[in-house]
Amino acid sequence: MSHIEVKIVNHSPHPLPSYSTALSAGMDLRAWLPEPLTLQPLERALVHTGIHIALPEGYECQIRPRSGLALKRGLTVLNTPGTIDADYRGEVGVIVVNLSNEPQTIADGERICQMVVARHETVTWRPVDTLDDTTRGTGGFGHTGTN
Repeated sequence: MSHIEVKIVNHSPHPLPSYSTALSAGMDLRAWLPEPLTLQPLERALVHTGIHIALPEGYECQIRPRSGLALKRGLTVLNTPGTIDADYRGEVGVIVVNLSNEPQTIADGERICQMVVARHETVTWRPVDTLDDTTRGTGGFGHTGTN
């Protein structure tokens, strides 16, 4: 298992993002709220975290939903996965939406999402006139059936 060091500024009183288990891919990130935030059904809000990070070149941070919040309360991250680029230095904000049929309240310090730090490649496009043939070809959007 490899490790990288990432600089982080935490303006909130909450612990730094952390892994819940030894083999977790995502770190839990907490809400930083002056008071509890209640979202009505289908309402969304930008939830502050107080966290600022400086990722190394070649890395990104993805913001993903927490499965328990989605299943039990209908709270999820709207632009999943949200992407934090290596050159972004602003606060990490999380767009949370309530997909349940009843109001849901988010408390200060509550774990609202997961952060996954991952390597990525930078693409250089090579324009061509045709692409190699494959068995799949242009099939997509359910072309293999419903079962």
